[in-house]
Amino acid sequence: MLRRALWLGLRRGLLGRELGTRRGGSTLGKVEGSGGYHGSGMPPMSSHVTFRTWDPWPRSEDSGSLEEGISYLPELVQSGQVYGSRGCPSQYSQASTVLSVGGIRQQFSLPENIQLSLFSAEFLRNINEYLAVVDDPPLDLQFNPSGYLFLASEKGAATMENNVKVQRQEGAKVCLMSPEQLRKKFPWINTEGVALASYGLENEGWFDPWCLLQGLRRKVQSMGVLFCQGEVTRFVSSSTHMETISGEEVTLKRIHEVQVKMDCSQEYQPVECAIVVNAAGAWSGQIAELAGVGKGLPGTLQGTKLPVEPRKRYVYLWHCPQGPGLEAPLVADLSGVYFRREGLGNNYLGGCSPAEEEEPDPGNLEVDHDFFQEKVWPPLAWRVPAFETLKVQRAWAGYYDYNTFDQNGVVGPHPLIVNMYFATGFSGHGLQQAPAVGRAVAEMVLEGHFQTINLSPFLFTRFYLGEKALEHCIL
Repeated sequence: MLRRALWLGLRRGLLGRELGTRRGGSTLGKVEGSGGYHGSGMPPMSSHVTFRTWDPWPRSEDSGSLEEGISYLPELVQSGQVYGSRGCPSQYSQASTVLSVGGIRQQFSLPENIQLSLFSAEFLRNINEYLAVVDDPPLDLQFNPSGYLFLASEKGAATMENNVKVQRQEGAKVCLMSPEQLRKKFPWINTEGVALASYGLENEGWFDPWCLLQGLRRKVQSMGVLFCQGEVTRFVSSSTHMETISGEEVTLKRIHEVQVKMDCSQEYQPVECAIVVNAAGAWSGQIAELAGVGKGLPGTLQGTKLPVEPRKRYVYLWHCPQGPGLEAPLVADLSGVYFRREGLGNNYLGGCSPAEEEEPDPGNLEVDHDFFQEKVWPPLAWRVPAFETLKVQRAWAGYYDYNTFDQNGVVGPHPLIVNMYFATGFSGHGLQQAPAVGRAVAEMVLEGHFQTINLSPFLFTRFYLGEKALEHCIL
């Protein structure tokens, strides 16, 4: 019953192509019903659905207000950050991309996340093969291949072993270390309470997020892409009303135009589009709601929201003359605290995610310095005794595009808005996977299905079906 109204694989001129909703590539069947479908540009429906009527609704307008930049091609509208850049450089100040710590790792629990990061690592290592622009200097991402070091307690050791097994099966170079091996390699670590550690040997470390963002922007501008900065105020769409054999009503929508209020102006600019990519980061849920996502009866596909919201995270920079040296990886402690080196002058970046019941107000980017004193510093100083004498130099806050359902990405089409695609919800690991996610969305738009990495577990439909793609390695 759950799959009666589900369908996937929408693209202009790609009729009859199908996409699996689970690992293994199981597919949805062809449409039974009106022959009028084949000229409509609508996507294939489940074989469990038979339509009685095709009642076209007149053009409708869904209005609302949200400040978010968009970039657009004649037939593409994107909003967001690395996936779809947010406009002029002065407007990047609140983008998660440039406020992140710039890490990349393959130490995840889900094969899809491991594969995404493996591709992105290759992309970053060969960045100038992809993003070179004639007569412009080459990009220097300042990639630091020092790896990630995850620590586990006795309770978490078995899970870590299983995760590393999956990581190795997918081609990641990760080793397990005992407390004795850990002390020998990193003598500055206090191993008390640590039963096991996993250490990335290749393709892990950190890089300059701003450089990547500007490199992508420079490349697409050289290819003719235009950027504009404004406030999305309305999606203009047409609707088609359908009814299943069981009497369920299904409404399919197609967005034709996005209306944008330009910065420092009362002018509203209509942007006609054939495809909309919702890559608005922490504000993706609001953009989706503006387009009508989730505005149906609870428990129905039409009433299923995009569960992505802003979550504020703090990053602290401190100085410690006696701190770990140049060999230090990004360390993820079993307490949830993490840190890494920043530059060559004994400076370090770090922080931790708050408990669910202690989530700070995302309405501003003010930093809570007491959070460092109470939640971050104690476990830091316990794990690295040298940090007892650290001095915080500065701090900032940024946003996670937090997926409240399963803290994992949302990639691919919306099942009822036939030309809206998602690239959002990565809950803190979106930057490092952005190149691979961009490729996945491009494959879906151009070919109608994922080609290189099967990201079916990350489709929007899982929210309706209640099928979580749980990632256990979230920082």
